[in-house]
Amino acid sequence: MNSYAVFLRGVNVGGINIKMADLKDALASAGFTGVKTLLASGNVVLASPDTPSAVKEQVEKCLRETFGYDAWVVVLTAQRVAELVASCPYPEDDKATHTYITLSSDTARLDELDVAGAALDGTEQKRLGPEALAWLAPVGGTLDSPFSKISAKAKFKSSTTTRNLRTLIKVRDAAAALA
Repeated sequence: MNSYAVFLRGVNVGGINIKMADLKDALASAGFTGVKTLLASGNVVLASPDTPSAVKEQVEKCLRETFGYDAWVVVLTAQRVAELVASCPYPEDDKATHTYITLSSDTARLDELDVAGAALDGTEQKRLGPEALAWLAPVGGTLDSPFSKISAKAKFKSSTTTRNLRTLIKVRDAAAALA
């Protein structure tokens, strides 16, 4: 059995409201074990004998059928989440900045986002791997930051989602507990 972290895109924003208890029940009914939700923003840890791509397909199908929206998720192994957290060069807590990690299920789209972000003046970012890009935003100005505005474009919607480093640490710890 493999431990996974599943990151839902666009949950509990923009009119897509899902209660985490309902999400947990739906995924358990779909055959996943050890299902646990974290926070209310679509972070799930679960166990499955399947590959990450199969888990992605199964979770998206479950969400579409159960909640009736065009669901997209990024699925990472528990080990990979731990590696990404460990490789992030930015602080977990800082009074001036927040550390974010944009996760992607499409390397080419993340490549495009990486290039666009690197072209911005004053944006600090670091590629952590084919599926992750860490970046900094000023406290109180995340949504107004140039990088955030680029990453919010429609072309990235189906393949990327962003989490605060503190959230990834919580997901890492919960996923490790499943192993």
